[in-house]
Amino acid sequence: MDTAHDIREFLTTRRAKVTPQQAGLPAFGGNRRVPGLRREEVALLAGVSIDYYVRLERGHLAGASEEVLDAVADALQLDDAERSHLYDLAAAQRARPARRSSRKPRGPVPASIQRVLDSMTDSPAFVRNGRLDILAINRLGRALYAPLFAGAATLPVNIARFQFLDPAGPDFFPDWTASVNTTVSLLRTEVGRAPHDSELTSLIGELVTRSDEFRSAWAKHNVRLHHTGSKPFHHPEIGDILLDFDAMALPAQPGLTLTAYSAEPGTPAHDGLRLLSAWAATEDATADGTPGTRI
Repeated sequence: MDTAHDIREFLTTRRAKVTPQQAGLPAFGGNRRVPGLRREEVALLAGVSIDYYVRLERGHLAGASEEVLDAVADALQLDDAERSHLYDLAAAQRARPARRSSRKPRGPVPASIQRVLDSMTDSPAFVRNGRLDILAINRLGRALYAPLFAGAATLPVNIARFQFLDPAGPDFFPDWTASVNTTVSLLRTEVGRAPHDSELTSLIGELVTRSDEFRSAWAKHNVRLHHTGSKPFHHPEIGDILLDFDAMALPAQPGLTLTAYSAEPGTPAHDGLRLLSAWAATEDATADGTPGTRI
């Protein structure tokens, strides 16, 4: 990835989102040639010279201090995810590729983590990396994500590749706009953290080349943190289901995240999970293999 280009585009798109009124500045003149703030206005708000801010926006963050990054983040009114992404972009310029690659998980997911997944019998759960490859999954998780495994039963599946390139993707993710924004924002966030990950770069290149929707969303340079919330699915066997999710980083496995879905007892979603479990049991009875699957 071209980190300098990503810095330029990220700062430019964030600047375009903040109006002078939002920043507490007077809007002089009626003919503003740029949406949002001008560079000189950001420089004023951040307490740096115009020339210095222009240098930053041209992609030169490596020499910026934490105080300067904080000031720019405040001036652009960045949220927590955007602020972290700005720091990641700066760190990526400072670090050598060999150091950044240490974030990449090594080897398969430990058997102990698979046992934890398998113990979660009432919740679909899986472990993914920053590229959104599903690396380990439990019985109910595999049942929930059955469309992703339809053509790749023994290989790691990639959520983004299925979503944008498989004809079944839009049907499985019924809140399509929100789902697209989430997936692309997670990948954009990961690029900031691991710009030298060749597999990630290859995935992004494939999606940009083959999907107009991905390419359009990617150009927005949006990022986000994805820890908790709710997600709708349209499952081919049980129909529509809205599940709560919690995503937890695995400190001992840098770059890996465990995501678990749940539903409040007595709700239609809880009934849907019971139906999903019954369907999974039927599938288990007619298929070879173990309930838990480490991919």
